[in-house]
Amino acid sequence: MNREPNAQLIAAMDEAKVSNKGLAKRMKDAAEQRGTSLGTTHVSVQRWRDGAGIQPSTAAIMADVLSAKLNRRITPGDLGFFAQPEPTAPPLAAYPRTVPDVLSMLDGLAEERAETPSNSQLIIPDADLSTAVLSWIVARPDGIQADRPASQRVGMRDVKAIRAAAEMFMQLDFKFGGGHGHKALRHYFRHEVLPLLSASYSERVGTALFGAASEISQLLGWTAYDSGNHALAHRYLTATLRLSQVIDDRMFGARILGNLSHQANYLGNHAQAIQLARAAVEGAKGRATPRAMALNSAMEARACSNAGDPTGAGRAMNEAERHFERTDAGEDPEWLGYFDSAELMGELCHCFRDLKMRRESIEAAQRAVNDTDPKYARTLGFCRMVLAQSQLLNGELEAAVETASLAVDSGDTLQSSRFQRYITDFQQEVSIHAGNPSVTAFHDQVREALACLDDE
Repeated sequence: MNREPNAQLIAAMDEAKVSNKGLAKRMKDAAEQRGTSLGTTHVSVQRWRDGAGIQPSTAAIMADVLSAKLNRRITPGDLGFFAQPEPTAPPLAAYPRTVPDVLSMLDGLAEERAETPSNSQLIIPDADLSTAVLSWIVARPDGIQADRPASQRVGMRDVKAIRAAAEMFMQLDFKFGGGHGHKALRHYFRHEVLPLLSASYSERVGTALFGAASEISQLLGWTAYDSGNHALAHRYLTATLRLSQVIDDRMFGARILGNLSHQANYLGNHAQAIQLARAAVEGAKGRATPRAMALNSAMEARACSNAGDPTGAGRAMNEAERHFERTDAGEDPEWLGYFDSAELMGELCHCFRDLKMRRESIEAAQRAVNDTDPKYARTLGFCRMVLAQSQLLNGELEAAVETASLAVDSGDTLQSSRFQRYITDFQQEVSIHAGNPSVTAFHDQVREALACLDDE
């Protein structure tokens, strides 16, 4: 079968001034530093240049190597790989039209496992994204069908139980990563929560029930995201956005748009991340508490910072801080309780890091580390890694490695796919100091820590 040459890979290699043999060696060295091995040769590289396929893990290492050579972020998509979703990946679902549609979609999603990560280069067509956002912004609420005939009657006690379960699973997510409780959570959602939505209830109970179900659905999307299954996460979040429309919960819907923005930003889809975050800000105006609006603006700041827009990022950061100063002016829902001053500072330190503002990023990251409650282990790990990257940006190699080592030493956080990427990114950044003993010791520490995960 004839294949088209991979023009994007060829162009990137030409720009980086790296040969087939040179790229193969750099990839093998990078893999070795991470405790893995690659059989890549100059022949392999030539096949990829000629248009052959590549494994996602191998493409990720290639992208990291070329990122370091070109001194900018390169993704596998930038190198011409995974231009289309893998044929084995489940199709991305459209925004559900009706309540039965969204309940059927969620029931199907709850049968799917998150353990096998999907293609990280998730492609969401702009038209599909715009349709979902516009549908949510302009839609009328469906409303609750109260007191309909059914064999089961739901009361507020049932709603409280669901919310207690959501809190428990959220704490597991913060401490051990999304993969830890996802299987149990989806079983609980499918067999204990979804059936209640078709039962009988008063309007008051039904409104609270749909809100609690949305919290569980959102958490399923978030844990799938943290596990690395981006297609499944996106479908959960899209369905949850539609679920929030049933009871006209604009504040929670905006939170879901913020989550979608967070995921798009993580995957390098910066324009979509900005669009989603701004939709959250605009869609929640007048319907959300100051704390919730601070979170929405923080997501916009993250997206703008990663896109290299200091003006937009600065404005959004200022808005987030102004909203947060007024957090006592509104009664916040329980699901927003985690978003405290330390969490806000954690979002802002990411912004300063991405904008290469060395002094500000170190100060913000250190504050976030000092103030984060240890029960939010993953958040603390993220902030420590941002502090390490900020110290490295400031030329403080030894301090950076020491900080990163402390983050890895926490152990539990390593179960998060996202946290592992923070570690991988840092390893790539310090690779130019490969001969430094502390860097070598850090690579050994990471390799041993990852190996220990299989034994725990």
